[in-house]
Order: sequence, then structure tokens, then C-alpha cells
Amino acid sequence: MIFLDPACAERYPGLCVGYLAVGGVRADDPDGRRNLSERCAQLESDLRRRYGSVDRAQLAAMPPFPAYAAYYRRFKKTYHVLLQLESVALKGRAIASPGGLVQAMFMAELESRLLTAGHDHDAVENAITVRIADGTEEFVGLDGRERRLKSGDLHMMDAGGVISSVIYGPDSRTRVHPDTNRVLYTVYGVPGVEPADIETHLHRLQEYLEVMAPGAGVEERRVLTAT
Repeated sequence: MIFLDPACAERYPGLCVGYLAVGGVRADDPDGRRNLSERCAQLESDLRRRYGSVDRAQLAAMPPFPAYAAYYRRFKKTYHVLLQLESVALKGRAIASPGGLVQAMFMAELESRLLTAGHDHDAVENAITVRIADGTEEFVGLDGRERRLKSGDLHMMDAGGVISSVIYGPDSRTRVHPDTNRVLYTVYGVPGVEPADIETHLHRLQEYLEVMAPGAGVEERRVLTAT
């Protein structure tokens, strides 16, 4: 399913990548969406209770934020999950819900603070390889814009091209849509992120999917470490 290019271990020792493939996800079921929305509201309250008394600097010091901050700093970027958690926990805003499959991902992402991307599994072409960009790779992002990867950025490619990168996020070709029935979630664990934390994150994401789609079935779940 997903393989790590050997160069990843040399450039980013300690890198780990996780993925969760689930089939039979009926994201259009109204009862399932209602159940997930209720769980989401509960999570929002939990996050505000857990982090409401801390400031942004204290929040940014909590693992795994320093690990992601170190990676993003190489590219003069800010880790967006920190900004999203700050928005929900400190500013009282709601978790975005563009669709059940994406909402479940956002919920798990904010709870675990781990960088996650979602894809329509049926749109993925053959196996996926995690690679280091040389700066020539291009793809179309979720916003429809052409993106050229930054040299050194971790990204995933299938037979059709780039499907995501750490800095620019997922692509348009394999994006999750209302008719998605099989979903693939991938997690970038930059150096400093523990494999066990990714495993916990994937289990939590699976739990949220089961709240929305009780008939969903796990096809594969795995955590890889660059060695």
C-alpha cells in the first residue's frame, strides 16, 4: 500500500508514516452525520476545557507541536493544525465540517495534533511511495491551483503523481467527495513524533468513522518507520 523511499531515513531519521484504509463509509447517512455532529460538539467542549486556560505559547510547547514547528520552519511556514486548535480551543470557533469523512479527520487531527490527509481510495492509482521532493514535482491542490513542491518537502506519490505533501496538503485528483465509499487517511509523523501516538490517532479516527458509519470496515491500518 504505502512504501518509504530509502532516502527518507537519511534525510529525516525517525520519520514515521501511518495510514488507515476504510471501506463501506456511507457519509450521506443523516443519522450517522447527526451522531458525528453530536460527538464533534462534545469534542469542542472537551478541547476548550482542556486548553482554555493556556495561552498560545503554552499550547505551542505541547507535543507534537515542537516537532512539526521545526519541520515547517525549514520552509518558513507555520503548522496549521496549531492555528486550528487555537481557533477552536482558545477562540471558541467550531470545527469545520465540509463533509462527514473530512469532519471525522479534523476531529481526530485536533485531538491528536497529528498532520493527516484524506483521499478517495478508489481514485488512488496503485501503491503510494513517500519521497523527498527535489523541487520539480508539481500537482493540483485542493484549491485548484498548480503547486510546485518545495525542495526537501516530504510528499506521497502514486502512479498518477503527487497526492499530498506536508507543506501543501492533499491534491485535487484523489480528494474526498460526497460519493466516496472507500477512504484512505495518511499521517505524516515528522521526526519527533512517536509511532505509538500515530497508532492511537488512527484508532481514534476509526472510532469517529464508526460513529458516522457503523457498517464501515477497516481494510488496512499500519504505521511505518523510516530505518
